[in-house]
Amino acid sequence: MTNGQSILRPIVLEGPQASHLKLDCNGGSIGQPNSPVHASSPTVMIRSEKSENGKWRAVNNVTLRNCHIFGAVRVWGMGADGSYDDLRLSSRQAGHTTRVQEAAPHNVRLEQVRITAHGTIPLYVGPGVTRLILEDSTLDGRTSATAIYLDAESADNTIHNNRILTRTGREMIAVDGSAGNTISGNRFDLHGKPGIYLYRNCGERGVIRHQTPSNNIIENNNFTGASWLRPRLVVENARNGRRSYCSADRGYPFGSSVDDRDNATGNTVRNNRRP
Repeated sequence: MTNGQSILRPIVLEGPQASHLKLDCNGGSIGQPNSPVHASSPTVMIRSEKSENGKWRAVNNVTLRNCHIFGAVRVWGMGADGSYDDLRLSSRQAGHTTRVQEAAPHNVRLEQVRITAHGTIPLYVGPGVTRLILEDSTLDGRTSATAIYLDAESADNTIHNNRILTRTGREMIAVDGSAGNTISGNRFDLHGKPGIYLYRNCGERGVIRHQTPSNNIIENNNFTGASWLRPRLVVENARNGRRSYCSADRGYPFGSSVDDRDNATGNTVRNNRRP
């Protein structure tokens, strides 16, 4: 893109044909300011492609940099067709985590971007996404949800050296059955909301969570604007089955179908500061 150019329409990067793409906005923008964005129609969608035989074909190695994105970025594999049927079916069989990760985008890099939320979650990292990096970026705007959501069976993603200023209705970052991630060196303005929650959203939409929110590294983050009455910066095992839909995945010998608890283990939480 030329310097300062604006793309007003949503961008969809889908399937292997979008792999190895690098989009440098050179300070330009994607999306329309002050226009609400919904989960089904984000500003930028990076997603796997479902072939005619029902197999998912992943996108790999995509970079977005120097962009101001108005609305939301969603990175999604299995389930990107708008249906959770594949996820539900897969979760009721052994090997679900590996299967979902193979179907999902990997090696997505977002650097020096600004995502201004207006509606849905500004950065949603979908089931099975691995090795995504958000670095040297800013999240602002307003959403009724979280600023960043790391969904079930995703892993090894990096959130580093960002300013997270989004006014949220919930915690800033949700780590929902996502493992092996690094969240480090970020500056949060919480506006009285919680910081980072680690949990496992047992039974939501009938999808069994196989993976626990474990082996994550959360370190060297700065939190300002925490609630004085209950300053929740990083909370492990934030739900432990306290949801009405947890019973929706019962009857199978896997993950949250057997145990509704979050079961977070092996997380490293250190050197996080509240001025």
